[in-house]
Amino acid sequence: MSAEHRHGREQCKQIFARLSEYLDGELPENLCERIEGHLDGCPPCQAFLRSLERTVRWVENLEAPQLPEEVRRAVHEAWERCRSDS
Repeated sequence: MSAEHRHGREQCKQIFARLSEYLDGELPENLCERIEGHLDGCPPCQAFLRSLERTVRWVENLEAPQLPEEVRRAVHEAWERCRSDS
């Protein structure tokens, strides 16, 4: 770890595990503040967050592939069978 990196690996792992939820605004404010405090002093976690943000933007810009009509029909028929069995 560099001199600039004050946190232990375990704390970074905990932060990494929550960054997706952090970006999605799904965490309570106090946890967001804790994550932001960690990020302020942790260049590796800052880099990981930037990479995750780029990945999210890239995925958001992808076009969803269209299912072939026969697959759509089979899924719809299976769904209808499940509903009628209930």
